[in-house]
Amino acid sequence: MRDVRIQKVLAEQGVCSRRAAEQLIREGRVKLNGRPVSVGDKMDTAKDLLSVDGQKIYVPRKQEKYYYMMHKPRGYITTTNDERGRKTVMDLLGDDVKARVYPVGRLDKDSEGLLLLTNDGEFANLLTHPSHGVSKLYRVTVRPHATEDQIIALTDGVVLDDGSKTLPAVIRIVTDEPERTVMEMTIREGKNRQIRRMCEAVGLDVIRLRRSALGAVKLGMLQPGQYRELTKQELVALRTAASRGKTTATIAKNTERNAARRKPAADHGPRAPKGAVAAKKKYAGRSR
Repeated sequence: MRDVRIQKVLAEQGVCSRRAAEQLIREGRVKLNGRPVSVGDKMDTAKDLLSVDGQKIYVPRKQEKYYYMMHKPRGYITTTNDERGRKTVMDLLGDDVKARVYPVGRLDKDSEGLLLLTNDGEFANLLTHPSHGVSKLYRVTVRPHATEDQIIALTDGVVLDDGSKTLPAVIRIVTDEPERTVMEMTIREGKNRQIRRMCEAVGLDVIRLRRSALGAVKLGMLQPGQYRELTKQELVALRTAASRGKTTATIAKNTERNAARRKPAADHGPRAPKGAVAAKKKYAGRSR
């Protein structure tokens, strides 16, 4: 395929995300036919030779797409490899996985639950791009007992340690005990360690975190460490959720922009009659 952006090729081959690919390019670690490239450069995947840190990136002419869901256990890193030698989710995949897939999004080492893996870069970008806002359902156990004020704050959105504010969350209390609270939280963002940081912002410590659903796709009875291919219906549901999320975000953004435009102007006192204004313009600059 001709004229394909290099960062897109790297993302589709599971090397890294598009944003990370742009950083690799800026650092001079990506070469095309032996020469360093710039962000935005394109390539012919059928002819050009692409490499990162001297290692060739194989780009198949026709690539069959694969989509899996996994129940990530605690203790595993969500990455294709780890420089420190820690266990990664790739270690859980067997020989029945016929392609080089990579994780869609992240779950931190101490979290568990639903994780998608694919070799389809466009699909991965569709689900992880902030503008699409696919809902994510988490089962969260916190301590101490969550107060009503803390729940309301999480629902409204909280300011994180980096100064950014989260979007409103949907919360349902599952278990409410003197020393702990179990709740289900639904968010539409994907900030790094977002649930844990949200809870920390209101004084709660997360002791267990499991992602139960992504859009309409649920973890179900899949056991920790197990995985399976997504069904066609699940793929359609995820793509539909991403499309709806982008539409909803666009509508909300336009509504906010229009509201700002309709905001009343500052009151500078009573206005002069139209005739007086016209007369002022007409005789402006004339000498008496």
